[in-house]
Amino acid sequence: MEQKYVEYIAKKLQLSISQVSNTIELLNGGATVPFIARYRKEATESLDEVAIGSIRDGAEKMIELIKRKETVLNTIEEQDKLTSELIDRIDNCFLLNELEDIYLPYKPKRRTRAAIAREKGLEPLAKILMKQLETNPEARAVRFLNQDVESVGDALSGARDVIAEWINENQTARNVVRSIFEREAKIRSKVVKGKEEEGAKFRDYFNWQELQCRCPSHRMLAIRRGEREGILRVSLVPEEERVLERLNRIFVKTDSASGKQVELALKDSYKRLLGPAIETEFFALTKEKADEEAIKVFADNLRQLLLSPPLGPKRVLAIDPGYRTGCKLVCLDEKGDLLHNENIYPHPPQKEEKQAMRKISALISSYQIEAVAIGNGTASRETESLIKRMRFDRDVQVFVVSEDGASVYSASKVAREEFPKYDVTVRGAISIGRRLTDPLAELVKIEPKAIGVGQYQHDVDQKLLQKSLDGVVASCVNLVGVNLNTASKHLLTYVSGLGSQLAQNIVDFRSENGPFDSRFALKKVPRLGEKTFQQCAGFLRIPGSKNPLDNSAVHPESYKIVERMASNLKCSISDLIINEAIRKKINPDDYVSGDIGLPTLEDILHELAKPGRDPREKVKLFEFADGIVSIEDLHEGMILPGIVTNITRFGAFVDIGIKQDGLVHISELANAYISDPNEVVRLNQQVKVKVLEIDKSRNRISFSMKRVDE
Repeated sequence: MEQKYVEYIAKKLQLSISQVSNTIELLNGGATVPFIARYRKEATESLDEVAIGSIRDGAEKMIELIKRKETVLNTIEEQDKLTSELIDRIDNCFLLNELEDIYLPYKPKRRTRAAIAREKGLEPLAKILMKQLETNPEARAVRFLNQDVESVGDALSGARDVIAEWINENQTARNVVRSIFEREAKIRSKVVKGKEEEGAKFRDYFNWQELQCRCPSHRMLAIRRGEREGILRVSLVPEEERVLERLNRIFVKTDSASGKQVELALKDSYKRLLGPAIETEFFALTKEKADEEAIKVFADNLRQLLLSPPLGPKRVLAIDPGYRTGCKLVCLDEKGDLLHNENIYPHPPQKEEKQAMRKISALISSYQIEAVAIGNGTASRETESLIKRMRFDRDVQVFVVSEDGASVYSASKVAREEFPKYDVTVRGAISIGRRLTDPLAELVKIEPKAIGVGQYQHDVDQKLLQKSLDGVVASCVNLVGVNLNTASKHLLTYVSGLGSQLAQNIVDFRSENGPFDSRFALKKVPRLGEKTFQQCAGFLRIPGSKNPLDNSAVHPESYKIVERMASNLKCSISDLIINEAIRKKINPDDYVSGDIGLPTLEDILHELAKPGRDPREKVKLFEFADGIVSIEDLHEGMILPGIVTNITRFGAFVDIGIKQDGLVHISELANAYISDPNEVVRLNQQVKVKVLEIDKSRNRISFSMKRVDE
């Protein structure tokens, strides 16, 4: 990539040229974002994944721009209109809309009104009028009458069509209109007549207007959804008089009769060409910004969800509760493998409560169950109450687990491959149990959009959403690290440098040859070459390996450094890990050389102190308030415990143990002003909320967190 594009990206992201240049070079060489962030800090000056991702996205946009420039240059050259001035303007252009403005006069177009006027020989008249020196346009227009132009009015009208097109294609005019749109355009929505009842959920926007620059992403997406569903008519325009006034200053030079003709052409140009074009452009821009904001919200939520605290390797009884169809029970061992499954029917209509309790007790005793995971769907609270009334022959922890996406997983190809002999109900219950022991390993099997966090995820650009969410999943998987000898194919797929086929090759190799005894044994896996090994090895863990570094985030390329440290201190690598006093004797400066700088050495020492440490928090028990099982049990002023289930730009949703989550509006999250709910809450956080309002007709509940102590 040319230096000027690197400099542009660096300036836009407020980074150094070397940071951007080195990062692009690493990316072009096949390095992944997690690998660069973790193991190439010297090259990037310790950029994080977000900054590296921004450089990658910026470089991709520049590549698209470069390709578009080639097309534009070739098209203009084919018309024999390419000048050195045009080449320079195109060459020094860094924005796509700026490039398209330059290209617009040369862009092949359909037969326009201006084209028809030119065919009739009226372009010279347009040039005369545009100079605004002619005092009698009508008299001059007579000279242009012919068999295709029958009257003076037709001649002047055709000339104005040509002028209107010139104004529309004028880059200064387009930038002026853009600047007014950016500051002053209002998003307006009105209900389509006769759609009031059908579109009741959009009634807040039946007669709505606000400045588009102040319209938050969630509102923009809601309005656009209403438009797409045929409920709302939407426009995005500034005051017409304001735009025409600014354009008149540019193009109308005199009060002459010719000037009046130009003014008429200008008004026509704005209404028919320029205004609609910039409105379309801004609709696309505002949608893009709203998409980016919504995708960021979803990505932030997904990251928090994937990094939810794991219970760890425990024997679990998982329950997918239900009424008529009963509760599906599955017993899982420490690895999450299925030991047993069956149904119980403790709730109406069967109400076989005693039989169910006996069966649960027997299973907990027989399979040495340590924890119970209950799905939070239908009959969840009743099932939780049943379990908590029971006494067992051991300590058993009881957790309520989100079911979001479990049904999607249970019917997926991944689930069929894992459990071909079992139906969707068994697979769904297994997913609930595994989410408790290791949320990350289980949730990566589910399409992120089905997990139930975010806002308007089905309305945004799906390719951008998928790219962002895949990046989040990969980031989380590589942050936590993956056990090479137990990880599923699906989890391995997200490890840096791998992918579906290599993940399958690793699983197949493991099945045929037994567990990996070292990271270097990965090189025996078919089609896993040196480059891939470099990218993935540091994120894979081998507990119990002869080399303790195999169960750490120390990359194999740095093993020799650690070996030298141990040799210099006349101890083993295990001694370095176990004995803090020995580690304190290490001076990182003594090991700086070539590409290995202090950032890498400090990471190595940090990892030696806590090798393979899981960065996730520990899971905490939680209990909903007794007696609160439906919206009917609520009244204003109640203070209840809850769990944050979703975070949006306008607030946080909290589960208090009933079917409907309630909303804590951003204004009710804290006593001080906040611009982002993430400043105050995080996903799965245990909170206390006060009931402010209950709208039973719309199943909506409003909570406050700041008024809990009132």
